[in-house]
Amino acid sequence: MPDRADNHFVDITRDTEFHFDCHPGVSCFTECCRRLDLALTPYDVLRLKNGLGMGSAEFLERYVIIEWDQRLLFPQCSLTMVDDGRESCIFVSENGCTVYEDRPGACRAYPVGRGASRQPDGAVREMLVMVREPHCLGFAQSTSQTPKRYFADQGMSGYSRANDRILSIVQHPRILAGYRPTRQQLDQYILALYNLDEFRRAFCEDSLSMNRPLQPDELQGLAGDDELLLELGIRWLRQELFGP
Repeated sequence: MPDRADNHFVDITRDTEFHFDCHPGVSCFTECCRRLDLALTPYDVLRLKNGLGMGSAEFLERYVIIEWDQRLLFPQCSLTMVDDGRESCIFVSENGCTVYEDRPGACRAYPVGRGASRQPDGAVREMLVMVREPHCLGFAQSTSQTPKRYFADQGMSGYSRANDRILSIVQHPRILAGYRPTRQQLDQYILALYNLDEFRRAFCEDSLSMNRPLQPDELQGLAGDDELLLELGIRWLRQELFGP
């Protein structure tokens, strides 16, 4: 979700009804793609780099800013913006999004913002807000929506599922109790979650390993399925951060 000081947030549920639509006929079309601070999740990077036919290292080098702020528990990956005086998304054109089929989850969900927290029993609690920004005229459209229908139409399920699984790392009980990863472990965080092609290479060359035999789905990930490889990356990183 874009980080702007003039955001107006309203708590909603998956069944809250609202009117919204976004298309080239709306006069504010692509305005939400400017003045952005767009954090990228690992699944965002996976989809974008594959959609562009790029390796993960090249994508990170060309399109991602990794913020190593000591105030942040884990490094934050953000999409590079164009230096055009409007901080425009590097993938936006006057005709719309040039990577629309693989656009990030925050872009898909807009104007709904989604957060999640991991409960003590491991269950995930979802929180939703409506983001009402003054520039957005999509709310004046007649299309009736609920977050449940809207997320289905926007293809959000894979993004939410992958993002929720990373909660087992960033909201691990040891993290919540005050544990702070070392710089080496933060490097491992970027490797296992964002630089998937390099992670695969290191695993296949036996530079990295699990402390148990690999499962069939993990072997499929190493063989080429990036979504399964991300699952392996999450499991491996939990092992390296928190032990067996």
